[in-house]
Amino acid sequence: MQGKDLPKRSATMEVYVGIDICKDRLDVYLHPLGHSVRIANSAVGLKALKRQLCSVKVVRIVMEATGKYHRQAFRTLCAAGFAVCVINPLRARLFAEAHGTLAKTDRADARILALLGEGLAPEARSPVPESLEALQELVHARAAATAETTALVNRLKASATAFLKAELGRRIKALEGHIGRLEAEIARRIAAEPLLARRYAILQSIPGIGKVAAATLLVDLAELGRCSRKSVALLAGLAPIADDSGETSGPRHIKGGRASVRQALYMAAVAAARCNPDLATFYKRLRAAGKKAKVALTAVMRKLLVLANTLLKEDRPWLPNHA
Repeated sequence: MQGKDLPKRSATMEVYVGIDICKDRLDVYLHPLGHSVRIANSAVGLKALKRQLCSVKVVRIVMEATGKYHRQAFRTLCAAGFAVCVINPLRARLFAEAHGTLAKTDRADARILALLGEGLAPEARSPVPESLEALQELVHARAAATAETTALVNRLKASATAFLKAELGRRIKALEGHIGRLEAEIARRIAAEPLLARRYAILQSIPGIGKVAAATLLVDLAELGRCSRKSVALLAGLAPIADDSGETSGPRHIKGGRASVRQALYMAAVAAARCNPDLATFYKRLRAAGKKAKVALTAVMRKLLVLANTLLKEDRPWLPNHA
C-alpha cells in the first residue's frame, strides 16, 4: 500500500471514502482527512485497506460501476460492515464538472467520489447474490452473440462471393449453437433457484414478455417488484422527463436508465401491441390520437414495466380478468 498511515479512530470526525477502480489497483481517498492511498485490487490489498479503514469513522464508501473490476472490493467491504455505494460513472463525471474539477486522474476521481459521498449521500446497497451475477453474465453473453449473428446475417445477404458466403454461413451456424447452449444454461440456472423461477414464471405470464425479455428483467432490473411504479420507470429510462422553463412547457422525453432493459421491453411491447388485449387497445387509442408509432410503443413499454412491477410485488401471475 502506498501513502501515509491513517490517524487513529476518531469518535467525532466522519470520513467519506472514494475509491477509483481499475483492473490492477484501487486509488482510495479519505475526505476530509485528505489522505490518499493506492492498493492492489486483490484480496491482500483489500485486507490491508479494511485494516486501515477500521481506524477511522467511515460513513460511506463510494465507487463507480466498472464491469467486473469493482465486484471484489464491493463484496469485501460490504461483508466487513461498511456502507458501500456503487454509482454510474457518468454521475461522478457530471459531479466533477459541477464541482469545477476538469482534470481526470485516478487520484482526482477518488477524491471526487469521496466528495460526492458527502454532498449527495447516495444510497448504499448490498451486492446481489453471486448466482445472479453469473446469470447476468450469461444473459449479456447471449445478447452479444445475438447481435453478432444479426450482423453476420446482414453481411451474408450483401455478399456475392461464394467463398465468403460459405464462411459466413459456418460462423452463423456456430453462433446459433453457442446461443442455444447459453439459453439452456440460463434456463437451468433459473430453474435451480426457486425464487428466480417464480419471478421468471410471473414475468412470462404477461402476454408479450417472452423468455429473453423475462431473463433480462430478472438480471438487469433486480429492483423490479420492490419499488414504486415511478421509481421503476426511472430506473429503466422510461419515465417522461419534464422540460419546463418559465411560461414554456417543453415536450416530455425519456432519458437515461438501463439500455438493456429498454431493448428487451421494446420487442416485448411490439408483441404486446398485437397479442395483449388491454395493451393492444391502449396502443390503438394512442395511434388514433395522432401519436407516432415509437411514442405509442414507448408508452406500451412503460405500461408493461409497471404491470410487471405490480405482479411481482403481489406475487401473482397475470390473469385476463383479475378481480
